[in-house]
Amino acid sequence: MASPPPPPVSSAPPAVLPYVVALADDLSGAAETARALGGPVRLSLDAADMAGTAAAHDLVVDLDTRHLPPADAAHAVRTALRAARADPPPLLYKKVDSQLRGRLAAEAAAYAEGAVAVVVAPALPAARRTVIGGVVHMNGVPLHHTDSWRAERASAPRSLPEALSGLPIRTIPLDVVRSAPAALDAEFRRIAASGAHPAPDAETDADLDAVAAAALRLGPGFRLLGSGGLAAALGRALPRPAAAAPPPMLDRDHTPLLFVVGTAEPGAVAQIARLTVLGARHVPLDPADVAAGTVRLPPAAAPSLTVLSIDGSAGPRPGAGRALSTALGALAATYPGRPDLVLTGGETARTTLDALGIRELAPLGEIHHGAVHSRTPDGRHVVTRPGSYGGEDSLLRIAVALRPRLAASTAATRTCHRPPPA
Repeated sequence: MASPPPPPVSSAPPAVLPYVVALADDLSGAAETARALGGPVRLSLDAADMAGTAAAHDLVVDLDTRHLPPADAAHAVRTALRAARADPPPLLYKKVDSQLRGRLAAEAAAYAEGAVAVVVAPALPAARRTVIGGVVHMNGVPLHHTDSWRAERASAPRSLPEALSGLPIRTIPLDVVRSAPAALDAEFRRIAASGAHPAPDAETDADLDAVAAAALRLGPGFRLLGSGGLAAALGRALPRPAAAAPPPMLDRDHTPLLFVVGTAEPGAVAQIARLTVLGARHVPLDPADVAAGTVRLPPAAAPSLTVLSIDGSAGPRPGAGRALSTALGALAATYPGRPDLVLTGGETARTTLDALGIRELAPLGEIHHGAVHSRTPDGRHVVTRPGSYGGEDSLLRIAVALRPRLAASTAATRTCHRPPPA
């Protein structure tokens, strides 16, 4: 028996643009999406917030599914979609990792249920992550030829169709993405009518702008699935009121600042070194001791700048990430003095805030790409950042943004380390 045709779609933009409900699989990605949307937004760590959401603001929810078994991750997405039903329906966005990690195939299949089509565009030009021929590239190198998945149990997928196995994907080349809007709309419709889902190539923000604009023209039946790059394109396309200006930072010099570095990225070592030059106390933690819960933090000096990190000298520990993040988050929550927090790695961010009982963040700004500065309901300042983001000065830039007094020390350090003239 033939499948019924997909519901008709309209090329005309809606008279009233719907509010956005975005679902993320980890906390740093949720924060990145919240900032990318640009307007008033709530960032929730509680999927129960999906029910009864008012259309006065966009909503981003961290479903915290990256570590779950695929069936459980898919169930979380389905449950969230049921809770998000409203009249008029919201514009749905599914945030995924630009390196295709997590339960991508299972979550995408659940997200596609009831949609005319899902537009798949995980490119992130700001981090030099592009999609060409349906293959994700990192700095021009195909993802499966990099070591980006070294901490995963599996090998990196060779293409988007492979990453989304079980969901029929049709790639769209750049020349079509960059053609007239009517031609891109027609290609999206053609692929949807065949029962498949369009995956347009993208190298630039302009490419993602064209993708987002086409999906908006075709209506909410075309759901968006992508990284922070596509979320930013959606934010640029939607005429939203400006987010309220953040209140001025009060004097925080006497509040401890705690960095919890949960990433296995090699660059974290150099990032931490830039902080220790300023006098930050670095506490490297043996992963076995962290997992066993036998670590006791040394007494804190106040005010203090402290960095907790997992000692990665023994190499990555595939499959151990969630257990280590949970133990590290519980340890960080015991740090005295109610410190402001800088949390790298989505799982580390989530487990630390869970241990502290924090269920909501109010995004205030972005210190650098992906480093989102937020405030908790009780006034604590929190910066979240994906583990793979940021240059060697990333943590230093975050420290100076949260503690401007450090700027003078930073300038002095640069002067002391300046090479002598030739």
